[in-house]
Formats: sequence, structure tokens, C-alpha cells
Amino acid sequence: MIRADLSAAQWRKSSRSGHEGGACVEVADVAEVIAVRDSKDPGGPKLLFADAEWRAFTRRVRDEQYG
Repeated sequence: MIRADLSAAQWRKSSRSGHEGGACVEVADVAEVIAVRDSKDPGGPKLLFADAEWRAFTRRVRDEQYG
């Protein structure tokens, strides 16, 4: 299981998400971990990914293998 201290995390969301307050996720780089959270529920659960897992996921999204 991946664990990380997220208390000082610098959260950001995609520039493509707009400012309408829709369904967005935010990400933060913390050590060798990428944390993901729901922007509408910043105090809620977070998903943690190893750097290699996150890079593989985003590469697949860019290659349009999801959606």
C-alpha cells in the first residue's frame, strides 16, 4: 500500500477543466507519489499512484485508450 503525508500538498487541476465548478479532479506531486482527489470534496478520500503507474495512465489517456 502506498502512503504519503498530504498535509503540504500543492493541489492543481487541469487547465482544460474550466471554471464552471464541474466534475474535476485535482492532482498533487508528493515525493514519488501522485495524489488524486475530487475537487468538489477536497477533504474526502484520495487515490495515490506510484509515479510509473501515473505516467502509464496518462499516456494511455493521451493515446485515447480510455473514453
